[in-house]
Amino acid sequence: MAKLTLKLKKKEEVADDTMAFYWQVPDDFTFKAGQFGDFTLLDPPETDEEGNTRAFSFVYSPAENQLVTTTRIRNTAFKRVLRDLKEGTEVSFDGPHGGFTLHKTETTPAVFVIGGIGITPVRSMIVQALKENTSHQMTLLYSNKTPKDAPFLDEFEQLAKEHDNFTFVPVMTRASKDEWKGEHGHIDEDMLKRYVKDVSAPIYYLSGPADMVQAMHEMLVKAGANEDNIRMEEFSGY
Repeated sequence: MAKLTLKLKKKEEVADDTMAFYWQVPDDFTFKAGQFGDFTLLDPPETDEEGNTRAFSFVYSPAENQLVTTTRIRNTAFKRVLRDLKEGTEVSFDGPHGGFTLHKTETTPAVFVIGGIGITPVRSMIVQALKENTSHQMTLLYSNKTPKDAPFLDEFEQLAKEHDNFTFVPVMTRASKDEWKGEHGHIDEDMLKRYVKDVSAPIYYLSGPADMVQAMHEMLVKAGANEDNIRMEEFSGY
């Protein structure tokens, strides 16, 4: 698809140091749940050696008919400019890209092992499948430091209540016992096997910081997952 110019419609905070950006949907624009685009700031007031372009996944599903990205706001030139963008500001856009999408065989379970902002392409995949009423059995193990750091936490809890084929397992690594009553610590083989009866059966999706993705890949292989059924998307420089 040719490069486009997108206009920012609105922005909002969706977790600590995490913002969602709503972009004007281009005419005839289509994408698959799980894909991403490259966003380039136009004439930003500051820049650094990383340049003015970043890749962001589309966090909303195609069925929702909105073009939304969500990112952690870090102390970098790009993120500072992005955070301060005014409604109506235009950016250059190139997309969609990527093949990190949900498999089509609905009899094969999907297990998502996700860290932090890696949730963005996965939310799109899960919501799209639920809106299409597919029969995929989907399990999401979602790791964050604390509940305040977890985008879309309440939404996933509600979706799990509404859909029998979606199991949600939020995991907190730094929350106190008083602050969080659910799973604590890091996602490991024991935790995986509490929620996935046959570890060899699903197709696994890993997204998040590169070190977390690699650690989860090693854990899955050791636990008995089919290595050919592990799909990964590493987030760098987020």
